[in-house]
Amino acid sequence: MTPRIALLDDDPAIRDLLASALEAAGMQVATYARADAFEAALRKSTPDVCLVDLGLPDRDGLAVVSRLALEGGAAIIIISGRGQVQDRITGLELGADDYVVKPFEPAEIVARVRARLRKAPAAPSRSTATFGPFVADFDRFTLSGPPDRVKGGEVAFSQAEAEILRLFLDRPRRLLTRAEMQEALGGAAHDSFDRAMDVRISRLRAKLGEDPKNPALIKTIYGAGYIFLGDVAWS
Repeated sequence: MTPRIALLDDDPAIRDLLASALEAAGMQVATYARADAFEAALRKSTPDVCLVDLGLPDRDGLAVVSRLALEGGAAIIIISGRGQVQDRITGLELGADDYVVKPFEPAEIVARVRARLRKAPAAPSRSTATFGPFVADFDRFTLSGPPDRVKGGEVAFSQAEAEILRLFLDRPRRLLTRAEMQEALGGAAHDSFDRAMDVRISRLRAKLGEDPKNPALIKTIYGAGYIFLGDVAWS
């Protein structure tokens, strides 16, 4: 199936440049100059990867990223002229999967998009995991459980959170080092990725109703990594 890419950037030269490079790599590209048109299109169909500029004429790009992450379903790559470390940390904490600073080479964007496509969710035969009183649905990007643990009985998780949760559920009761997690999630060994990973784990713990001081499922092994202490059944 041809990968589908949605590109949101108000600069027509960048839209044309990236669309040409991605299409030459065998991808289908839809481009948008404004956030309202981009979000309207995504309500009808979810692409595989979204490329989002932060400097938009009608919306704060970070707000767009945050909404995309909450709705789940598509990988998110920020492309921005904001190159400060704090900008990258903020983007990743809000749920982006990657962050590229302008100016860039089109080949770099193509490579990063391909990297995200390789990390697409597994086949539907392993789309739902049950562990304890919880059910994680990776088709719908939802976590359900008892209302005293999961607010409202069901909450959504982002694709970035889904990747970490699936990593734990595929390897229950096994120590995962930070280096192993970085390699599996396609992140570089830098502080902003480390911080983003910690934030996503904290969010997952909150959605699971974990005690932040003494979590029962996702345990931190200080100086080593993390371990998921639940029994998992896939369907």
